[in-house]
Amino acid sequence: MEIENAKEQFLHLIEQEDRLQMREFLNDQNISDVAELIYEFPDYSSQIIGNMSIHRASSVFKILDLPVQKEVIQGLPPFKTAELLNELPADDRTSFLEELPSEVVKELIKLLDPDERRVTLSLLGYPESSVGRLMTPDYIAVGIDWTLQEVLDHIREVGKDSETIDVIYVVNDRGEFVDDVRIREIILANPQKLVEEIIDNRYITLNVNDDQEVANQIFKMNNRVALPVVDDKNILLGIVTIDDVLWVANEEFSEDIQKIGGTEALDEPYLEMPIIKLFKKRVVWLIVLFLGEMLTATAMGYFEEEIAKAVVLALFVPLIISSGGNSGSQASTLIIQAMAVGEITISEWWRVLRREIISGLLLGTILGLIGFIRVVLWNSIFHTYGTHTVLMGCTVGFSLIGVVLWGTVSGSMLPIILKKLGADPATSSAPFVATLVDVTGLVIYFSVAYLFLSGILL
Repeated sequence: MEIENAKEQFLHLIEQEDRLQMREFLNDQNISDVAELIYEFPDYSSQIIGNMSIHRASSVFKILDLPVQKEVIQGLPPFKTAELLNELPADDRTSFLEELPSEVVKELIKLLDPDERRVTLSLLGYPESSVGRLMTPDYIAVGIDWTLQEVLDHIREVGKDSETIDVIYVVNDRGEFVDDVRIREIILANPQKLVEEIIDNRYITLNVNDDQEVANQIFKMNNRVALPVVDDKNILLGIVTIDDVLWVANEEFSEDIQKIGGTEALDEPYLEMPIIKLFKKRVVWLIVLFLGEMLTATAMGYFEEEIAKAVVLALFVPLIISSGGNSGSQASTLIIQAMAVGEITISEWWRVLRREIISGLLLGTILGLIGFIRVVLWNSIFHTYGTHTVLMGCTVGFSLIGVVLWGTVSGSMLPIILKKLGADPATSSAPFVATLVDVTGLVIYFSVAYLFLSGILL
């Protein structure tokens, strides 16, 4: 109800064109409510950001979606853009700039203050998916030989410009990382104690060149709000906070979902991506899957004589291969998701294989029984399958067991094999697994048919 009142008041202020009251109104709202106003009234997005105090404007800007951020920047006058970019935390600014064309980035970087420009160029110099792109240099570092009173005085002096003061980072005189200390330990200890007396050397660090996914996994496994980032010489370069890692996790999740669906990961929002670029992202996988499905026609041709002798076999081809593809897609999706959240590692492949063999047999048996009953009942009513109904039912039933078993095994093992080879497990997408199982499913089906119907129909 409050946000609805805020929307009405905002529209009233727009009609009055009272900039002073508009500024007071916007600065009095919660950050999330202001973001909601921007999404509700996109035509006024730049006006809303431009009428806020610069500190609160930057807080709103960094939680907006990328397309909206672009619209805001395009609508702001140059001086206001400069204020906004300089006020943004270095990691959020870098995250925004790396999504823009290089020509635009060059122009925006010119608007930054010398110190902010140096920091931004430094962060943009790290590999695109590295921890270096996430880190912020806005942290509090203290000397190991400082007293806790000196630490508290230092926090009061520089804390307002830091990303977080929950954790204080300890370095030696060479700038090397020593340990991190929770603020509560400093506050509760005797102010005359030295920093080296309260450190416990139970720290976790990230390397600046680590992949962002590594940082995501480390944050998951440890109860930390921020982690220090060091280089290969253990020099403290910055920190990564949990909010940035959550954004990375969200992006990784979106990419995996897109790959599982059988397309390349989109590096822009769907509605923002040019249609030709979207076409290129999708066409490659479609061609690969189409060529794979052509092998199905080849397999059908190989069993052409069997089909000619027993045309009834062709009736069950869609049923058999779709069941295998569905079971494989299920297995691959479950394994990819479990690997993404750290529930499964490559070393546990044998445990996964055993579980999927059992699951495949159980699932295949259920589908096989249903298939067998369907053949028998259908023939008793419509007399479709001739005098060898039971053998035909056994062919369908045992084929389903084999195909579903093969689907679950291949669907579960492909992501693990790709991970072992250094590829993205999500590449073994459901369509890819389904195509693979289509081809091999035909071989299994006609092999079982030959076993049951050889000398009778074949």
